Amino acid sequence: MSYICSLWQTPSPLVQCRSLHVTLRTQKAKTGAEQIWLTRQQRDPYVKAAHAQHYRCRSAFKLLEIDKEHKILHPGNRVVDCGAAPGAWSQVLVDKVNSLGQGEEKFDLLRIAPLEGAVFLSKCDLTDPATHRKIIDLLPSGQADVILSDMAPNASGIKELDHQRLVGMCLSLVDFSGTVLRPGGNFLCKIWDGGESSLIRDRLQQRFQIVKTVKPKASRTESAEIYLLAKSHKSNNAPN
Repeated sequence: MSYICSLWQTPSPLVQCRSLHVTLRTQKAKTGAEQIWLTRQQRDPYVKAAHAQHYRCRSAFKLLEIDKEHKILHPGNRVVDCGAAPGAWSQVLVDKVNSLGQGEEKFDLLRIAPLEGAVFLSKCDLTDPATHRKIIDLLPSGQADVILSDMAPNASGIKELDHQRLVGMCLSLVDFSGTVLRPGGNFLCKIWDGGESSLIRDRLQQRFQIVKTVKPKASRTESAEIYLLAKSHKSNNAPN
């Protein structure tokens, strides 16, 4: 039985990819940043493809590309998806793990539009033990085959601070994987590359057989985001 559990993550609100149907606030003149963003969106082939294929945002193609190359998702998988809003990765997962009609869970601090084949749990704090218990209770046998995270904190404008906050969020998720991820399971998380990225890599290397850094083509070249992929979980810990 497939199962997808989507988390909307930690104490700080998450930045999620923007909806395809964004309407900028009404005003006589857009700000420079708004105009740059709008122009980029209009020219972005992944934005156009997401609209054509009815994905909620362009980030769907990041997960599709990673899975095509690294084969981390399979029919029947039980998946914990962190930072799910607005639901593009959830759309991919419903198809990839064949969860439609089986039930899926997504967790996040934000609200998200319903998606057939998925059950979203919002306003959950990934660092809260109560959230951990909720996930374990929802998952068949209390374990997951895959943990995914596209979560990120709201940008403060201070690059190093934002990097440290995201590292802390990812480390919490790595620790939780020791409880909920089955032996042999896979883990994928987004980070903003920086001085403390090695802390996550080192901890993943202790717990997984294979750890790789990946940057899908759908991830913008100028973006500092990369993904850490860890395969074949070593832990034999059973959930509490």
